[in-house]
Amino acid sequence: MEAKKALVIIPTYDELENLPRLIPEVLSQDGIIDILVVDDNSPDGTANWIKENSEYNGRIKLLERKKKMGLGTAYIAGFKYALENNYDFIFEMDADFSHDPVELPKFLREIEQHDLVLGSRYKQGVNVINWPMSRLMLSLFANVYTRIVTGLPVRDATGGYKCYRREVLEKINLDRIKSNGYAFQIEMTFKAWKKGFRIKEISIVFTDRVKGTSKMSKKIVREAILMVWKLRLRSIFGLLN
Repeated sequence: MEAKKALVIIPTYDELENLPRLIPEVLSQDGIIDILVVDDNSPDGTANWIKENSEYNGRIKLLERKKKMGLGTAYIAGFKYALENNYDFIFEMDADFSHDPVELPKFLREIEQHDLVLGSRYKQGVNVINWPMSRLMLSLFANVYTRIVTGLPVRDATGGYKCYRREVLEKINLDRIKSNGYAFQIEMTFKAWKKGFRIKEISIVFTDRVKGTSKMSKKIVREAILMVWKLRLRSIFGLLN
């Protein structure tokens, strides 16, 4: 039997401060893991650093984009790369250490029995470190709001630490996913749920970034508020695909 392959997709924009530490930690967790950095033309030289290191380590891949295009489109590009290159398990992961690489083996164990594994900040209480209260309350409200409006039975629909089986991504029309940020995470999980895939939440600890700059904006929040209603109405009228 052919060995399984996993790909950790890491979107980047000015993450040169974090990647030299993050990438070795990710690769050390399991030998089946490769990394794909999707870089949006970072001014700080992120892509050049990846290019140099990929020459010495074939497990490090780079997908360059010409401009800053957003988190959702970066993951869609990464998903398509993963499917084209026959990866079995596909991760979403932040570049800023808010997602602890040590959790990766736990995801890999759970994905053997499930189709989508979500890293949840709220499965067992609130496992968030260093967020201001306003940001925490916004996140908690967004997840309660999402559950009420869509019926999606997960505690943390807006989190970005995930692992998909390739079959999930093959069944979702990736060309129709246009959202970013919170909305992207909600949309992908909602569509997987509606297609009957097995979803498992595992508890993680989320630590706010120490280096670099947060990409959160009011636009991302507004998009998520509208997205949950779009998903509910499309589902009601059979327009979800």
